[in-house]
Amino acid sequence: MTDKRNEQIPNEEEFSDDDGIIVEMTDADGNTYYYVEEMIIPVGDDRFALLVELKEDHEHGEGCSCGCEEEDVTIAKIVINADGEEEYVEPTDEEFEAVQAAYEKLLDEDELT
Repeated sequence: MTDKRNEQIPNEEEFSDDDGIIVEMTDADGNTYYYVEEMIIPVGDDRFALLVELKEDHEHGEGCSCGCEEEDVTIAKIVINADGEEEYVEPTDEEFEAVQAAYEKLLDEDELT
């Protein structure tokens, strides 16, 4: 997974500055996706980003089955690459489970306040 923080987005008019930090992700097939960083989840000394996919606005006909109303959410580990820049990488299964537990704990704490 080649995932880097993207400063400039093609077709910038699709996404507003209010979206927050935008992350560009490219899959193994070369498809590019854009995500907004919703939150950072610390686990030990590591940081993980909760990313929600940004989708283009478009007209929906009756019975739209494009899947645009479903949220595509992913977790990425934030690492510092050789150039000293933040990069998003796929977490290991163990890291993913630890992030899930930390996220659930954050949700439980929010419910108490």
